[in-house]
Amino acid sequence: MAKDELQVLNALDVAKTQWYHFTAIVIAGMGFFTDAYDLFCISLVTKLLGRIYYTEGHDKPGSLPSNVSAAINGVAFCGTLAGQLFFGWLGDKMGRKRVYGMTLMLMVICSIASGLSFGKDPKAVMATLCFFRFWLGFGIGGDYPLSATIMSEYANKKTRGAFIAAVFAMQGFGILAGGMIAIIVSSAFKALYPAPVFQVNPVLSTVPQADYVWRIILMFGALPALLTYYWRMKMPETARYTALVAKNAKQAATDMSKVLQVEIEAETDKVQQLDTKRGNEFGLFSIQFLRRHGLHLVGTASTWFLLDIAYYSQNLFQKDIFSTIGWIPEAKTMNSIEEVYKIARAQTLIALCSTVPGYWFTVALIDKIGRFTIQLMGFFFMTVFMFALAIPYHHWTMKGNQIGFVVLYSLTFFFANFGPNATTFVVPAEIFPARLRSTCHGISAAAGKAGAMVGAFGFLYAQNGFGLRNTLIVLGVINFLGLLFTFLVPESKGKSLEEMSGEAEEEIATAIESAI
Repeated sequence: MAKDELQVLNALDVAKTQWYHFTAIVIAGMGFFTDAYDLFCISLVTKLLGRIYYTEGHDKPGSLPSNVSAAINGVAFCGTLAGQLFFGWLGDKMGRKRVYGMTLMLMVICSIASGLSFGKDPKAVMATLCFFRFWLGFGIGGDYPLSATIMSEYANKKTRGAFIAAVFAMQGFGILAGGMIAIIVSSAFKALYPAPVFQVNPVLSTVPQADYVWRIILMFGALPALLTYYWRMKMPETARYTALVAKNAKQAATDMSKVLQVEIEAETDKVQQLDTKRGNEFGLFSIQFLRRHGLHLVGTASTWFLLDIAYYSQNLFQKDIFSTIGWIPEAKTMNSIEEVYKIARAQTLIALCSTVPGYWFTVALIDKIGRFTIQLMGFFFMTVFMFALAIPYHHWTMKGNQIGFVVLYSLTFFFANFGPNATTFVVPAEIFPARLRSTCHGISAAAGKAGAMVGAFGFLYAQNGFGLRNTLIVLGVINFLGLLFTFLVPESKGKSLEEMSGEAEEEIATAIESAI
């Protein structure tokens, strides 16, 4: 340990993996579980909403008009983008912990509200749903920079990547839970309210009780968020924020002594020294920030942007792709609740076989082979598999070849999660200074959500405009660009946060000055 380094930060860096690390993973991770559940469960019920509110006559089940579908799928992302920027900035101003509770309560209230609606008129239902999904997204947005920053500031340097990736991996369980809740709810309603298939009786194929199915699925997202609230409020503020940003060495030492169960002295003089002597308390818009971290921010934001175009368009439109290749039966051969069940079953299977394992491969290997290698490899294989789906596309639509398509399609998910989907979340929480860490993570994540919006809106129109095959080719090219931009992002494996952000150099410079 350099003699100028704060003891409390060194204690965190070299701490053995302890119980508090795991509780922090669960507390931060449950927020992420809820985020994923709330963001992705909408794709399970959009077909049902179309059948209930937009009946189109007797030859074809009702479906959402493309503008309504795009709004419902995309509005939460608009909220998330705004939330990431706002709460990311607020997390650096007010502290990680105080802002953490706000985002959670917002998520609880809006999850419940999005399952309720003002009136029964299609316009009123869709407007209510979009309004509350926006604010739900706003709360979810805050969770990204705060969860990542809290976990990175709590972790030791040896296993930090695995801990942050484990928080993010809870997203996989959230997607899985969405599918499973939809399966349970739709099975129960299917048993209680049997209905003929659409071909036999278009009117009776959608029972009035189907209106409860989508509401229950959406409102369930409030439960895990509510359970987490109490534990989140009990977590102390991170020592790095308290010492380096709030400049309260005594509080940082007290908090971390409790957490680490070791005696840590409060080095008030050293913090004051760092505060008065440090001439480079540079802000986000300074030349110094641009020189030190400008390219890093471009790298983290651009790779996240490109990844999310591909990742979210794949995730949100799985059901359309499965229908196109015939993995989900034609809509008219099912009743409305049965359709929810079949879509949920297909998505759960993909999540179970490829999405969830991909995340945990990252957790296991990120501190061994490094962030850079995993991200590069992930983008590379995503590019390869996208082209493998797109170029012989006609072959995959032939009867009997669907299984091959689904396997390759699953592999793109696997390498997204054992790849850039996890690393784009981990790295921005490690490479920026403590006073700007949450803000910079928020900016990177917001760039990702901008990509998700391009994916959600763009994919819908691209698919209608120039077909699924060409859309898959475009996604392959986007993945390749992601691979190129990865070269702007530094490797942070095994280094302390202060080393990565340059704060260690600031401390050394300060110590030298005070010695002179």
